[in-house]
Amino acid sequence: MTVLNETYTLNNGNQMPKIGFGTWQMPDTEETTQAVKDALSSGYRLIDTAAQYQNEESVGRAINEVSEVSIDRSDIFVTTKLPANIKSFDDTITSFNESLEKLNLDYVDLYLIHAPAPWEELGKKNYDKENLEVWQAMQQLQSEGKVKNIGVSNFEIADLKNLLSNSKVVPVVNQIKFFIGNTQSELTDFSQKHAIQVEGFSPLATGAILSNPQIETIAKKYNTTIAKIAIRYVIQKNVIPLPKSNSRTHIKDNTAVNFEIDAADMQKLDKLTDTADTLYGPNGLKHQ
Repeated sequence: MTVLNETYTLNNGNQMPKIGFGTWQMPDTEETTQAVKDALSSGYRLIDTAAQYQNEESVGRAINEVSEVSIDRSDIFVTTKLPANIKSFDDTITSFNESLEKLNLDYVDLYLIHAPAPWEELGKKNYDKENLEVWQAMQQLQSEGKVKNIGVSNFEIADLKNLLSNSKVVPVVNQIKFFIGNTQSELTDFSQKHAIQVEGFSPLATGAILSNPQIETIAKKYNTTIAKIAIRYVIQKNVIPLPKSNSRTHIKDNTAVNFEIDAADMQKLDKLTDTADTLYGPNGLKHQ
């Protein structure tokens, strides 16, 4: 069995693939449809999109075309996200239905609150009350069978505590920035302690990681690439990586991660966490 066939059991008993294909910054074009089809043919079964990405139609087209001929829809785990600026019950229902229509699907496997506040107000204003209202709407969507699982993205510990303290329904996932040099260890530990599966976007730090000489040294030891070391590292942290690419070759190549990074090398990579600014610039990686 390869990692492409392996799953995590979520806190509600449902299964989620251990690796996924991301579509952030991919336009709503035939090229994106083809990339998603290439990902599915390469063995990916988790496809991640969002209303904000403005590519749900292209992603949905790929899923529908593939499910008609080769892979059952039930075997494809589709994620989309509620825009960060939407913070009411009714608007959540409306936005979800718009996403479902664009995807042209009967349901989605995972629906996430994209952020705890509108992007421009992150860290500036508290939206605890509004997030609880949104969470109620998402629970309704789940009860109607339109969504199989519900979770969050870019939520900090305080945001998670708000949901945990005021709802019996625990998010199944928290999708956050996670890559070598930036593992958000405190947030990751808190999420995992509360049985919230961590999912890491941009495991290659939008390409910035690919020129790092320290990681390159480790990659040579395993006769592999920096990209595959980066993806494998995330997997060994029990976090779901979401690599993306438009290249059929790279899409396929990124699946060859069925090796093990030994403990000593994992520790070396862990130490790079404290030098994230050096590795990726003082502003780090923007939200996804």
